[in-house]
Amino acid sequence: MTGFETKPEYVISDETALRDLFPPTHELAAKKCLTKLDRHARDFIERAPFLCLGTQNADGKADVSPRGDPPGFVKILDRETLAVPDRPGNNRLDSLVNIVSNPSVGLLFVIPGFDDTLRVNGQATLVVDPELLKAMSISGRSPKVAIVVKITSVFMHCAKAFRRSRLWDPERFQDRDDMPSLMKIINDQIDETPVSEEELNELDQKLEESYRKTLY
Repeated sequence: MTGFETKPEYVISDETALRDLFPPTHELAAKKCLTKLDRHARDFIERAPFLCLGTQNADGKADVSPRGDPPGFVKILDRETLAVPDRPGNNRLDSLVNIVSNPSVGLLFVIPGFDDTLRVNGQATLVVDPELLKAMSISGRSPKVAIVVKITSVFMHCAKAFRRSRLWDPERFQDRDDMPSLMKIINDQIDETPVSEEELNELDQKLEESYRKTLY
């Protein structure tokens, strides 16, 4: 397969050219952006067990990281401030390192069964305040760091993407066994040396054991 190259004449390089492709936005879409949490945004955040966190480093290199916990895991500190616990992971720290160099973040809150989502943009700070961390503890285990977000914009996002994908439709669920296990995929990506099925099973078991030990 040869590398794909876009012809320069088909590249959109300014906002005017971009907007010329689309009709004007609906008045409600233009006005829906808030700078503080209202009661509906609060209710959505308190129900959400999952979010995606978008960050960038100082050079603009982007990253998106999933975050999940029981509903209400994101603490609402006031109408303009949220706190997201950082739970144990693989210690790559991609999102956290990005925040240190570039505090601009985007959060997408998701509730199972809801087709609409909540988007929050803001400026993040990494905080190790013991009282705040203790307030976000689960089963006696506190996060090492809280991501405190000062909100700059918050708004509801329509259901089109989730409805097009039929994400919550059980009839569209795919069998995970149709693809190799996570450890098999990673091994194939980083090492061309064949690994026996027995060794892969051992790696899979170790991964599951790490889930049990590090979740809570």
